[in-house]
Amino acid sequence: MDLLDDPDEAGNAPEFSVSELSGAVKRVVEGEFSFVRVRGEVGRVSRPWSGHIYLDLKDDKAVLAGVIWKGVATRLVTQPEEGLEVVATGRLTTFPGQSKYQIVIEDIRPAGAGALMAMLEKRKKALEAEGLFAPERKRPLPFLPEVIGVVTSPSGAVIRDILHRLRDRFPRKVLVWPVAVQGDKCAPEVTRAIQGFNAFTPGGALPRPDVLIVARGGGSIEDLWGFNEEVVVRAAAASEIPLISAVGHETDTTLIDHAADRRAPTPTAAAEIAVPVRVDLLAHIDGQGTRLRTRLSEALQTRGQRLRDLGRGLPRPEALLEAPRQRVDIAGTALTTGLRSAAQRKRTGFVEAAGRLVPSLLVTRLRTRGEALGLRAERLAPALRRGLGEHRRRLDAAVAGLGRVAAAEQRRAAERRERLDAAWARLGSAERRNRQAHAEALQAVDRLRLSLGYEETLARGYALVWAQDKLVTSAKEAEVAGGLEIQFQDGRFGIGSGARKKGPKGSSGGDQGSLF
Repeated sequence: MDLLDDPDEAGNAPEFSVSELSGAVKRVVEGEFSFVRVRGEVGRVSRPWSGHIYLDLKDDKAVLAGVIWKGVATRLVTQPEEGLEVVATGRLTTFPGQSKYQIVIEDIRPAGAGALMAMLEKRKKALEAEGLFAPERKRPLPFLPEVIGVVTSPSGAVIRDILHRLRDRFPRKVLVWPVAVQGDKCAPEVTRAIQGFNAFTPGGALPRPDVLIVARGGGSIEDLWGFNEEVVVRAAAASEIPLISAVGHETDTTLIDHAADRRAPTPTAAAEIAVPVRVDLLAHIDGQGTRLRTRLSEALQTRGQRLRDLGRGLPRPEALLEAPRQRVDIAGTALTTGLRSAAQRKRTGFVEAAGRLVPSLLVTRLRTRGEALGLRAERLAPALRRGLGEHRRRLDAAVAGLGRVAAAEQRRAAERRERLDAAWARLGSAERRNRQAHAEALQAVDRLRLSLGYEETLARGYALVWAQDKLVTSAKEAEVAGGLEIQFQDGRFGIGSGARKKGPKGSSGGDQGSLF
């Protein structure tokens, strides 16, 4: 008989409130499933302003609600994305307010490498669509940076390789920002390091790097996953300092490689990209200096020859004034003669006119007038001479001015010649210093050769044994040799063939006797 059909029996059953029953179910569920790992596909994902994450885990038959509290969400290595297949670790609980159960997720990771690669490809396409990987965003690297910032682990072999290669190629100042290069702390620490280097003030107490290197050794995709995080990629793309990515080996590729201004296959290659080879640079500078000196010498010679050619083409100042001076002299002589001839003609005309006149008074007046005209002509002649003299002085001043111009040109030519001589002197001094440096280096090498040669060993009391110009290095070779020569410091001493006296094995000193 059913309890519902019997009121007496139903009245003996315990009664629960809704809250009590919900609490009992909650305790049973949490007690039985306090730690579970669930594999499924991430469905709906919600991120409200509180910072918690609400999502669904589903397969082809069921859906499980899930929640990730804010404190856990900030520590997750992999953020849940819709469509990603994951393995979630946590505990089951119930939500009495809606009479449903859910999983409180403590950790969530992609379900295998295939899921990771799918997630990576999806994230790459999204960031590429934003233009973070565009070639026009990439900045050129400085040719010779003064300070290099390195973001890597301070205890690994990566930083030692970078410092060793920088020391071999071109020593530079290096600032190391220590970070974790894998695990949960990798992405936030690398992001803070890139942003921290960019926050340095140029010219401040701590110098701002001219180029950044983000480096890590090789590893699996899980080990390198921190460099695929979106925060790291955005920090690299937003960096005002040119950035070189050297994460993993040559076959490893992460998203920071696409956002960086330059990708290096290895951390050592990143150091090679950051600085040139100092020896090659010095050789290039020496070659450029030689070319510059050659071109300077050729230019000075060409300009000097051109100046001399132009100087030969210019006429002498005296030749320029000879013709005008001659014309002035001719004009002055002709003017004086013409004035006198004109006065004489006027005087003769007056006399003839006076002779035709009857009154003697008129004759007298005419004669007086003629004499006055003659006197006036005589007075005008000095004034004309003075005018001619003034013109001659002006011509002389012009000649003097031309002489000063010629002297100034000669002085400038002399100054250019002095500068050319000084340049040649500096070039000669530099060449002598260069030869002296090479001579000193050659002497040092020769001294090293002498110190390492066997002649110095002979000077310390040792000797060489030769047999027919072949060095004897063992007693067996000495026995079969026909004749021996012993080379000392000051020459060789020949010894004929004969029986060899052997002393006691291991004995030394005067008791051993002669070797021959």
